[in-house]
Amino acid sequence: MPVTKLSFFMLILCGCTAVFAQQSNARFWDSVRFGGGLGVGFGNGTTAISLSPSALYQFDDQFALGVGLNGSYLSRSDEYNSWILGGSIIGLFNPVRQLQLSAELEPVHVDINYDGRLAIEDENYWYTALFLGAGYRTGNVTFGIRYDVLYDEDESIYADPWLPFVRFYF
Repeated sequence: MPVTKLSFFMLILCGCTAVFAQQSNARFWDSVRFGGGLGVGFGNGTTAISLSPSALYQFDDQFALGVGLNGSYLSRSDEYNSWILGGSIIGLFNPVRQLQLSAELEPVHVDINYDGRLAIEDENYWYTALFLGAGYRTGNVTFGIRYDVLYDEDESIYADPWLPFVRFYF
């Protein structure tokens, strides 16, 4: 890179840094929204627990980008127990106030341990889902459906590529 281009690039970088440094921390945190999900289920020898906290940065009324953590435990008496741990990156777009479009990348690590009496080999692998979704937004809640475009029937932790969702962000 010639010296003049490098100097120009450094000048722009320093200028951007100075502008962002002028923003107060309070302004940044005013644009961050928190949400997520919690699930607990028991019955017929089955235990299911999931926790998925997340945070979004709301750029404006239309665009938001965020990250989340996913953790699930599933156990079925005398059959198996599994841990699913991972994260996600989500982008939200609201072309109009009530309509929310989303794209979410969700890589998770799957660890399934079968009861030794079943003679089934334990499973330990990574699965990545890429969800495209649409939902109806009212206040802090969005109800909708999303589709895993990378769905693999043999590897997915979900029974179907189409999944309904409810999102809460405050």
